[in-house]
Amino acid sequence: MAVRKRVWTTRRGERKEAWIVDYLVNGSRHIETFARKKDADAREAKVTVDVGKGIHIAPSKSPTVTQAGAKWLGDMGGLEASTVESYRQHLRDHIVPFIGALRLGHISVPVVRNFMDKLRAEGRSRAMIKRVVGDLGSILADAQERGEVAHNAVRSLSKRRKKGAGTQKRGQKLKVGVDIPSPQEIKAIIADLKGRWRPLILCAIFTGLRASELRGLCWSDVDLRKNVLHVRQRADKFNQIGAPKSESGERTIPLPPILVNTLREWKLVCPKGEAGLVFPNGNGGIENHANIVQRGLAPVQIAAGVVTRTGEAKYTGLHALRHFYASWCINRPKDGGLGLPPKMVQQRMGHATLAMTMDTYAGLFDNGDDGAEMQAAEQALFS
Repeated sequence: MAVRKRVWTTRRGERKEAWIVDYLVNGSRHIETFARKKDADAREAKVTVDVGKGIHIAPSKSPTVTQAGAKWLGDMGGLEASTVESYRQHLRDHIVPFIGALRLGHISVPVVRNFMDKLRAEGRSRAMIKRVVGDLGSILADAQERGEVAHNAVRSLSKRRKKGAGTQKRGQKLKVGVDIPSPQEIKAIIADLKGRWRPLILCAIFTGLRASELRGLCWSDVDLRKNVLHVRQRADKFNQIGAPKSESGERTIPLPPILVNTLREWKLVCPKGEAGLVFPNGNGGIENHANIVQRGLAPVQIAAGVVTRTGEAKYTGLHALRHFYASWCINRPKDGGLGLPPKMVQQRMGHATLAMTMDTYAGLFDNGDDGAEMQAAEQALFS
């Protein structure tokens, strides 16, 4: 293995120079060119170590990102169709156009950083950049297992860079009246609920089910005698019924009287279908998510006066009602809430971890009057 300087003259008479790393692996000769001797020396040292470990793969022998991505997508048996489609879209729209032709052996940390900068310059959001770079890391990890690349540059990114790619800014919290409907807004919405959308939107408000869980809810999982419903399945964006997002997604949620009475009435006139869905379309099949938002949620907000300055519906998705349910579970009884402890809120929401619940809704948990609590505790201790 050697590092040597190469000097040549172009057709225009310009003098050029570069640094060459020249080495043999398993009888095959490989040459890599660098503009700076410092980079060539670093590459030589790395190749020497990798060859000694038996993990070196010449960049020219590694597949392109496009080729590796196709193999990665082809090995996703068992995942939901919507999840695979999301990965395919990230690869097609955000990865291949920028670095699809690059060979995996040329994917270094600086290359990944430059890729992130290009995504940002093209208008991709911080959250999207985080997801796309994560997918690139998964492609490289899959290629590592296949013996097609030695290192995963995405995994080598500093924690600071990973965090900056897509996480929310520290201190950014969900706000009542902005992200979460206020109790007054919810009262106004409930007062104007009518027809087929009343049971569905009431259920969203008082159970916190995800849109996919509402669309996949069946009558066999609703017990109107015990006033509970069980979340055991959901409908994805391709209208396929499947299991909840995670094991913690399977849960039992108590129902308030207003919802129980509404569901009893709705069951008598609900369109019938083979799946026995609680909130089907007119033919008894799975309701389209866009219909729920555009024909159900948006019009009732406008009718109730829950609108923006331009007169449009203030909350654009069912997730706002899920946020309200979380706030209702968290708020103290004297403020009109249930005052549930964090662990129970996690269970009601179907979050995979308590940390997820706290990260999302930490700003809603009341710290109380610390001074009064300290005084009461001191009196109890010394009494």
